[in-house]
Amino acid sequence: MNKKLIIMFVLFLAAGFNQQVIAGELQSLRGSVDTDKNSKAPELKKYSKDGEPIARDYVQQPPLIPHKIKGYRVNKNANKCLSCHSWKNYRESGATKISQTHFEDREKHVLANISARRYFCTQCHVPQVVSPPLVKNNFKPVAAITGE
Repeated sequence: MNKKLIIMFVLFLAAGFNQQVIAGELQSLRGSVDTDKNSKAPELKKYSKDGEPIARDYVQQPPLIPHKIKGYRVNKNANKCLSCHSWKNYRESGATKISQTHFEDREKHVLANISARRYFCTQCHVPQVVSPPLVKNNFKPVAAITGE
């Protein structure tokens, strides 16, 4: 009998809490969020047009991707980047070919195929967007690269 009373009491409390949540106003941990239907959607990112490679700012900087990659599949079964950037296809597509360093393992042994640690392109390479910096940045490129 006591078990039934305890269970009924817990269910009663849960139902009361649920009603309070439904009737009350919920607040996000991130603060108030404007859910007004008339509010503007965030501005879309403006990607650079596909074209010339983007200049690098320091030695060993992975090249930036000068085009959109939304919808590209890069997983253990497929790599969309290779359809243009592989040594087999780069001339035909006009893309930059994959660096020879991507065909080396950790001990610098040359491999016939892309090294597993270099297969997931977006671990190092990112698309460049035209946008203001998110934080103040006083970075200066390496003089050896800029020729200054």
